[in-house]
Amino acid sequence: MRNSYDKVTGLLCLSLAGTAVMPLGGCQQKKEEIKPMNILYIMCDDHSYQTLSAYDNRFINTPNIDRIAADGLRFTNSFVANSISGPSRACMLTGKHSLANGFTDNKSSFDGSQQTYPKLLQAQGYETAVIGKWHLTSEPTGFNHWDILIGQGDYYNPTFIRNGEKVQRKGYATNVTTDLALEWLENGRDSSKPFCLLLHHKAPHRTWMPDTCDLDLFSDAEFPLPETFYDNYEGRPAAQGQRMSIDKDMDIVYDLKMADKENEIHSNPGLEQAGRAIYSRMDSAQKAAWDAHYDKVIAKFKADAPTGKQLAEWKYRQYMRDYLRVITSVDRNIGRVLDYLEAEGLMDNTLIVYTSDQGFYMGEHGWFDKRFMYEQSFRTPLLVRMPGGAKGDVDELVQNIDYAPTFLELAGVDVPEDIHGVSLLPLLKGEKWSPNRKALYYHYYEFPDEHAVRPHYGIRTERYKLIHFYGDMDVWEMYDLENDKNELNNIYNTEGTQQIADSLKSMLHELQVLYGEEEYIEK
Repeated sequence: MRNSYDKVTGLLCLSLAGTAVMPLGGCQQKKEEIKPMNILYIMCDDHSYQTLSAYDNRFINTPNIDRIAADGLRFTNSFVANSISGPSRACMLTGKHSLANGFTDNKSSFDGSQQTYPKLLQAQGYETAVIGKWHLTSEPTGFNHWDILIGQGDYYNPTFIRNGEKVQRKGYATNVTTDLALEWLENGRDSSKPFCLLLHHKAPHRTWMPDTCDLDLFSDAEFPLPETFYDNYEGRPAAQGQRMSIDKDMDIVYDLKMADKENEIHSNPGLEQAGRAIYSRMDSAQKAAWDAHYDKVIAKFKADAPTGKQLAEWKYRQYMRDYLRVITSVDRNIGRVLDYLEAEGLMDNTLIVYTSDQGFYMGEHGWFDKRFMYEQSFRTPLLVRMPGGAKGDVDELVQNIDYAPTFLELAGVDVPEDIHGVSLLPLLKGEKWSPNRKALYYHYYEFPDEHAVRPHYGIRTERYKLIHFYGDMDVWEMYDLENDKNELNNIYNTEGTQQIADSLKSMLHELQVLYGEEEYIEK
């Protein structure tokens, strides 16, 4: 970990894990008057670390999200437990891996009767709320207030469920979600209590529909192809069988908005119909702005009539442009929230977290989407600002099961023994962190739905990754991340690697026992 712990000065008093931290120069406040720290957890859906300038400035500048990193911590080895939306959210809420919390894939329904950190905070006197995307099928529990999108939600004029009642709201989802969060912070909560707000944006989930004010951004940008864009997946049969190729599987109408008025452009029938139906949700002003941009793009696409590699690379550029436009709106709206906290004097007593429910492929291996344990989807951004806390980079291996125990310890709540994660609070305070974590465990279950990614589990150490694909195939993969950052060379069963593989398997089995997944230990 780099950089030092910043001491609090002036008249600020903090309560961490129930203990008052008294600043230099004295403080006359009594301990009982010090409020527990608020928690603002901001999570987007499918925000790749490659498109957040705190991590990577090749594609976009995200100045507002970067404010969190500039005054806090950037976690450089942050990962998820299951790279798909609903299961990832269940891991975050419970602090447990998917099999233990019962939500293994998006066909599941979250058991809201089980223990979650919002429930434990609520019992401690916190005012809790979740606003935005939920995607766990069952209704939220453990929240004083909830206002959630239905399923994946819509970008334009979305319908929410507010404490059980459906409400359609006019506008763009990212703006509306932020409006609702600010409304709750200003008028909806009991200000005498500490709050825990889960602000969950739909964006930038597929189909990456930009706000009308952002439609022309990046129009002239040319994005270099990732060096693995034309990966042939040699030695990786599971990668060969997926259906998330930009070239073959990204739909020209549904994903890339080529729904022409003349009805001459056709694609996968089901996706084309859905892509054309999305447009119908817009009002006349939204449609006018949309047409002013996309009609020109459609006309040029028809005139150029790209095929083969030219078409694949056009798809990639169009995908990147829309995706980055959506991120621009996210960044702008997070700026609104941070500005509100500053104006209301809440920054001095609010923990702020920014993350995503998983990573995302931006053309690496020729892909979009997530699911695989390869780095781009396994890894997720994590930025944390704690008042009076540490600043800089954290290089330790952390996972989204660690969020729940972190928030509980921060609030002075005993962390239940059945939680799998480990509190990150010592790292936030700039102190030594000693869970002796040598590896992270991952398990993806969903098959064959949507993208035909085979179920697999595995572990990642600082240097190596071991993956086992199972079900209709029995394939092991192993990567030396130090010498093969793109994960192209599967070294499992290659000469001289047996001892490393055996050591990794032993660690894998230990974690499977620890997390209650003994049934998946290969016989």
